[in-house]
Amino acid sequence: MTIDNDQYFQINSLTAPIVVEAFQLYADGKSMKQIVDELNGRGIAALSRGKFNLNVVNRLLKNRRYVGEYRYREIVTPGGIPAIVPQELFDKVQERLAKNKKAPARHKADDDYLLTTKLICGHCGAYMVGESGTSHTLRVHHYYKCVSAKKRRGCKKKSVKKDWIEDLVVAEALKMLDNGVILGKIADSVIELQGQENTTLPLLKKQLHKVERGIDNMLNAVQAGVLNESTKKRLDDLEQSKSEIEVKILQEEMQKPLLTREQIMFWLNRFRGIDTTNREQSQRLIDTFVNSVYAYDDKLVLTFNYKDGSKTVGTAEIKGSFGSDLSSRGAP
Repeated sequence: MTIDNDQYFQINSLTAPIVVEAFQLYADGKSMKQIVDELNGRGIAALSRGKFNLNVVNRLLKNRRYVGEYRYREIVTPGGIPAIVPQELFDKVQERLAKNKKAPARHKADDDYLLTTKLICGHCGAYMVGESGTSHTLRVHHYYKCVSAKKRRGCKKKSVKKDWIEDLVVAEALKMLDNGVILGKIADSVIELQGQENTTLPLLKKQLHKVERGIDNMLNAVQAGVLNESTKKRLDDLEQSKSEIEVKILQEEMQKPLLTREQIMFWLNRFRGIDTTNREQSQRLIDTFVNSVYAYDDKLVLTFNYKDGSKTVGTAEIKGSFGSDLSSRGAP
């Protein structure tokens, strides 16, 4: 959804078909994990300007704006904006979401691999997905395997042990958080993003600027000797509009307060104290800061969610801290 020059909502012809496709795939029985793999596998960037993940797809499928419902504070306006998804398809998806919510255990295996949609084969560029196997001692092994290698498409990348690489990525993310310069860059990016995400506030400020310019023009006319009943009424109307817009701006800022740089830095620093044995906290750390991890036979290349944020971890450094598992024989 975009806003045109006349400040009306318009359907984005590039992203709308992706939204409809995601709804249709889920209505047809695909899991959220399968939808994530399908869209990412085709190189389609998520609407949040990054890769699709389970959280992005979950929010997308529940977003009532796609059926034309506009919400401002507590006021809901059906048909207030152009609809992208047919109501019948939306309702079908909501019914399936409600049913699946009662049986969340089915998705636990997919969700438990922390690097799902993040880990990429350095040899062929395909995703590495979670797998498990049982050895002759009946011990269950968990690992990541290249999709191309799994489907025998010619890639020779060996499987990588799950716990080993997840622990390494968590450790590298925590190291990144110890760098004050990097945290400052992330904070600056968040401040910039805040201004882009709120579509109502920029529109109100634009309206305020337009009204203030009208008031200035009317005052110039008064100073030039043009003063009559019509001029006075127009000036009073503009002053009234200015007051109403200023109140709306204040309400919007109170409803969605912008974080200060100090607040953002405080929030970022809280990640330093996470419990790395807690899967949910580790997942939150990876989702927040790690963009992708490329696994080669002799190194890992990690990219983080800030501009120019990447790090290469070579074999020597990995062996010194974790022992090398980049080219292990994999699980049985």
